[in-house]
Amino acid sequence: MESNYNKILHMWQSYDIKTAQDLDIRLNNFRVLFAYNSAKIENTEVSFHVTRDIFENAIVNDFSGNPDTITEINNQRKCYTLLLPKITTKEPLTLELIKDTHEVTTMGTYDDCRFFDLGERPGEFKKNDFVVGKDEVGSLPEHVHDDMTELLDEMNDIHELKEPKNVFKAATYFHMRFGCIHPFADGNGRVGRTMMNYFLMTHNHPPLIVYAEDSGRYYEALEYYGATEDIEPLHLFFKQQLEKTWMKTPERKRTGEKQ
Repeated sequence: MESNYNKILHMWQSYDIKTAQDLDIRLNNFRVLFAYNSAKIENTEVSFHVTRDIFENAIVNDFSGNPDTITEINNQRKCYTLLLPKITTKEPLTLELIKDTHEVTTMGTYDDCRFFDLGERPGEFKKNDFVVGKDEVGSLPEHVHDDMTELLDEMNDIHELKEPKNVFKAATYFHMRFGCIHPFADGNGRVGRTMMNYFLMTHNHPPLIVYAEDSGRYYEALEYYGATEDIEPLHLFFKQQLEKTWMKTPERKRTGEKQ
């Protein structure tokens, strides 16, 4: 019996995406849900209807919360626009691309302490130590460039990526190592999830959403790796999130419902 994972993979590859317009069509609903959930994990003020308004109309009505929330979501929209054509031309992961993505994602969202007191800037690797998880600060600032270069060399040297399951596991590994390095002063989670999906799509694999409602399990898997260096819990969690992201789509396709 065909697994849900294989059903989703076959569905995605059957789209035969060639252009940015093709990809935009397939990500029409995904892009809003991804931006909403990715931001919601770290910012409880984010709402779905505000995210949808920004993506669809570039304006927001009836929002009285912190203006930084609007900036954060609008940055997600700009990031989507930045990466869409690069995905279809399969531009590889590079330090420059990751820094550009971070700059767009976090522009205007750094607090006064980070920006003025510590001299941190969107699009630049961190200059100070920041807590990653329990009793962890990630790579030292002076080691970030080399550690990120080593990680990207690993990703570009993987020779078994013709097998989709290897692509998915490699993307999981990238996300885990990116989080452990913690290369930026802020926004590492959002950029890490975005770059993981970028890697997946440039290797003809569907992206996934880490749902805010499942963030507890997400953080547990990250912390488990930190304690044991075992990637399997996060790998399993991401596979479950992939199924949660896309499983309704094959059902609609089979029954002839509009996608």
